[in-house]
Amino acid sequence: MSKIIVIGAGAMGSAFALPCLDNNHDINIVGTHLENKFIDDLKKNKNIHPGLNIKIPNEIKIFKFDKFDKLLKSNVDLIVLGISSKGIEWVAEQLSKIFKNKQIPKLLMLTKGLSIHKNKYELLVDKLERLLNERGIPKLNISAVGGPCLATGLANRVHSSVVIANKDKQTAEQIANMLNTNYYHTSYSTDLNGVEVSAAIKNIFSMAVGAAKGLCSNNASNEIKEKNYLNTASALIKQSIYEMEIFVEYLKGKKETVKGLAGLGDLYVSSGGGRNAKMGAYIGEGLTFSEVKKTKMEKVTVEGADLAKEIAKKVNEDFDEKKLPLMLGMINAIVDDKKLELNWESFR
Repeated sequence: MSKIIVIGAGAMGSAFALPCLDNNHDINIVGTHLENKFIDDLKKNKNIHPGLNIKIPNEIKIFKFDKFDKLLKSNVDLIVLGISSKGIEWVAEQLSKIFKNKQIPKLLMLTKGLSIHKNKYELLVDKLERLLNERGIPKLNISAVGGPCLATGLANRVHSSVVIANKDKQTAEQIANMLNTNYYHTSYSTDLNGVEVSAAIKNIFSMAVGAAKGLCSNNASNEIKEKNYLNTASALIKQSIYEMEIFVEYLKGKKETVKGLAGLGDLYVSSGGGRNAKMGAYIGEGLTFSEVKKTKMEKVTVEGADLAKEIAKKVNEDFDEKKLPLMLGMINAIVDDKKLELNWESFR
């Protein structure tokens, strides 16, 4: 039995606690400083998680932020980060207060992201490592989870497959074995870059695939589009995988990773529903990004759109539309706030 602490009481962090519990680990969730009221309300409502619509078992211990230091200073085997990408700087600061000049336990990131730092691409795992290094924690062991695993499905213990990535094979295999159950099927990979890049950029491509119904024909009726858009969706998925391979290799990942769980698998789930696909569907109908935000998805965070804005300048510097016609078409439609137009002639 290992002691595992999940930082973040949101949907994925809470769902992830279930396979930990089913492996008989000592599993604890500690909320961020923004989740105190959420945790109070959760406990008042008999541990029914509003984002998952299930009861969190009492064996999974849930704490408010005031217990953060005490929990992390105990004998912890694995720290799991279930926070948003915007919370990485905050969690780096909190961890550095506890572990400065000390060995930090193994870290596992559920959070995905890609940003630009000093005009270079920076994966979220690299950003966390940099931030912790800057704060006096030089030696780190960071793994990441990739693959098609929606929190609500995991919370209901449906069959789900993921890949645990770490540059060290032994660590990746060890964590995968720690978490594997008869429904949470874990494999492992040393291609940390490939897994993380795929997991991040699939959000942009899931918007593109989500646009298929609107893009499938300029002249057909809505009824015809509804019945026949899958031809177009398939073409967009194929192009997405092709371009993801190019981008992953450019960021020193392995192209074969794209055809695995972190790439094709995750793209399938994301493009079949969710916020990115929904944004893509509206854009495919001819709306601009700002129009969708204003009239349809005002308070909804769309990860693919946020990523597009973050990396747009750099991707346009490094590639042209003949190389990545789908990715740049989607990115530029969002950043330039224009209707989506794809250069189909450049598809491969």
